[in-house]
Amino acid sequence: MLFKGQVLGKYKILSSLGSGGFGTVYLAKDTWIDKNVAIKVPHRQNLDFGELLREPRLLASVNHPNIVSITTAEKQDGIFFIVMEYVQGDTLENIIARDGLLDLSRALDYTCQICNAVDHAHRQGVLHRDLRPANVLVSDNDLLKVADFGTSRFLEIAAHGTTVIGSPPYMAPEQFQGKAVFASDLYSVGVTMYQMLTGVLPYDTPRPEDLERLFRGELVSPPRLRNNQIPKRINDIIMRALAPDVGARYQRAADLLEDLLAARPLVRRNVTPDPRESASSATPGVTPRLGDRGSDRGGERTPERLGGVDRPPERSDRIDRADRAADTPDISGLQSRLRARETPQPRFCWKCRKALHSRAGRCPFCGEPQ
Repeated sequence: MLFKGQVLGKYKILSSLGSGGFGTVYLAKDTWIDKNVAIKVPHRQNLDFGELLREPRLLASVNHPNIVSITTAEKQDGIFFIVMEYVQGDTLENIIARDGLLDLSRALDYTCQICNAVDHAHRQGVLHRDLRPANVLVSDNDLLKVADFGTSRFLEIAAHGTTVIGSPPYMAPEQFQGKAVFASDLYSVGVTMYQMLTGVLPYDTPRPEDLERLFRGELVSPPRLRNNQIPKRINDIIMRALAPDVGARYQRAADLLEDLLAARPLVRRNVTPDPRESASSATPGVTPRLGDRGSDRGGERTPERLGGVDRPPERSDRIDRADRAADTPDISGLQSRLRARETPQPRFCWKCRKALHSRAGRCPFCGEPQ
C-alpha cells in the first residue's frame, strides 16, 4: 500500500485511483518531465520476476489508440510497479451507474471503439479474459481505452489453462469451465453492449445451479424486451454475441465491428436533425477506429462503403446525384441543403483512409496531420 507523497524513484504518488483483484492503481507524477502517469502495483510482490513482467510484456505487445499504453516497468525500494498512461476521465462502469442506459448512438460509438481494441489485441494473440465496463476508461473527449490486462494471456497459454478467471456477470459460459477463446472476449463485449442499451445486466451472477441454464442460453432475454427503442438489427447483433455456443457466436471482433458499422446508417436515419444545424457548424461524435483490416476483406474500405452500407436507395440516389453534379450551381445548392440535414459522417485520414476521432489533429495510424 502506497501513500500520498511517497516517492518511488522519480515518481511521486498523488492519490489512489482504485484497487482490483490483481493490483492497486495510483495517480503519480513523473517529477523529471512533470507529467501525470498511472502506476499499477501488483498485490503479489513475491512472484517470480518473470511472472511479474508478464502483464507489462503483454501491454507492450498491444499498441493501439483504444488500449491504455505502457511506459515502462520498474522496481524501486523493493516494490515492483508498472507505469502506464493516465487517462483523464471516468470508467464506463461509473458512466452507466450515473446515466443509466445510454442513447443508441453513444452506445454504438463506445462499442465500436471497444471492438477496435479487442480486434487489435486478438491479432497479437492476446486474450483479455476480463472485459467489463470497470476496465474501460472513457476520456473527457469520449475516447475509450481498454485497461487492466492483468488477467490476460496469450491464446496458446490460455488454451491449456483450467483456472476460472473473469468477472462472473461478464464471463462467457465456457469460461466457467476454465476455457477461454477469442469468442469469449466477444461475449463480454455483448454483455457490456446489453448493459449500455438497457441499463441492466442480462442476468445476475450465475449460481452453480444456474450454469446449465446459462449453457443453454436460457438466462438471456433479448434486450428489446427491456428497451423497445433498440432496433431489431442491433438486438440481433447483441444476441449473436451472447450465443451460448461458441460456434454460433462472433469469432472475430472485426466481424462484430463490421455488422455494427453496417447497422449505424439505419440508426442515423431515425434521428431527427436539428433544422438550425448547418454542415459548417455540425460537430461529429466519436468515430470508431477501424484498425488495419483492409487486407482481410480483399482491399481497403472506403468512406462511402462505411457510411452507406444500408442507406435507403432513394436517399442514396439523391445524394449521389448531388455529389456528381457539385459543379452545377442549382444542384450544388440542393447538395448543401441535403448535407445540412444529414447526420455528420465519420472523419477519415486523407492518406491511409482509416477512421479518426472527431477531434484528432493527427492520424494515430500513419501519423499524418489532418
